[in-house]
Amino acid sequence: MDFLKRIFGGGNEGTRDKARDRLKIVLIHDRTDISPQLLDSLRDEIVNVLTKYMDIDTKKIEIDLDHDEHEVALVANIPVLRIKRGNVDVNAV
Repeated sequence: MDFLKRIFGGGNEGTRDKARDRLKIVLIHDRTDISPQLLDSLRDEIVNVLTKYMDIDTKKIEIDLDHDEHEVALVANIPVLRIKRGNVDVNAV
């Protein structure tokens, strides 16, 4: 039965969704002329700036381009662990 599901696509919703998301990212990069390397460099620079002011969870950062008919937006989800204020760290809310 698993063999038939693999052939006809049953039970692969997670894999199919991931592949569709990857394809969307590739298409957005193509439309905006931003290479994956440039997006990685941008991510690194954003991380470098933010770590001056706060502690962030670098393993859970999500940076992507959101595209509609008229514009492209840079969307970032960056978990903040702590805000740095002078010599005292204040826990993030």
